[in-house]
Amino acid sequence: MKLVDTKDLKSLPFGSASSSLAEGTKLMMIKLHFVFDETKKSKQLKKLLFKNYKNHNVKNSQAIIVGGGDGFMLSTLKKYSKFKKPFYGINCGTFGFLMNKYITNKIENKILKAKKTRINPLEMSYNKNINKKIIAINEISFYRQSKQTTSIKIEIGKKIIVKKLIGDGVLISTPAGSTAYNLSVNGPVLSLNSGKLAITPISPFRPRRWKGKTVSNKSIIRITNLDFKKRPISAVADNVEIKNIRSVLVRVNKRINLDLLFDPNRSLFTRIKKEQLKINKIN
Repeated sequence: MKLVDTKDLKSLPFGSASSSLAEGTKLMMIKLHFVFDETKKSKQLKKLLFKNYKNHNVKNSQAIIVGGGDGFMLSTLKKYSKFKKPFYGINCGTFGFLMNKYITNKIENKILKAKKTRINPLEMSYNKNINKKIIAINEISFYRQSKQTTSIKIEIGKKIIVKKLIGDGVLISTPAGSTAYNLSVNGPVLSLNSGKLAITPISPFRPRRWKGKTVSNKSIIRITNLDFKKRPISAVADNVEIKNIRSVLVRVNKRINLDLLFDPNRSLFTRIKKEQLKINKIN
């Protein structure tokens, strides 16, 4: 593990680490906790990194290193959010929108130079038990469970946005997730600092020309299945599915802060901006 000068530690994206320094010590180690997916490439990375790095207890670490793809990062963010540590992803998957480039050394230097992006997840409470809650970083999608189309009412607060949406479903996306599934169903790409959420229909049949709506991230969105016995729907929060949804409330949980660390030339702001420019060129 590389020793880092305390002058550099003051600029760490996760805050000063001076409280853990022994009195009179000018150098210290950055303590890292590692989490790896079970894919072949992730296992290879794990083997290489553990030759040079100690896997510190997550509570005592200063950053969590995630080896895997976007899906694994999403599940890791949810699992470890309670520890309030920043996450640095190393891409062992395909696209790796939430990850950094594949590396096997000099992780400390990468973290020292990284840019922090803070995001707040969506929170969904569902059915009659309002205490049943689940979070999503990218989006919450509502799909038909059978061959029949969905029949959904969409409300924001006390205002009805769509009285009856007939189609394959609808999704609610955060800015961080707006370039994922949301974009593939022709939803808008949202800037990270836009303060907005996207409500995007999935293959809408009625209203045929409804393209969705962009709303404030302070909104409380209610999705109601108007015919849950005949037309059941599922809710998918990133990669977690809840079946037979009757009614849900979706809002941004600003009490949960997720800090992602990115290399300066691969920040999430930059990637989203590139997607917006691509769309503008097409249009």
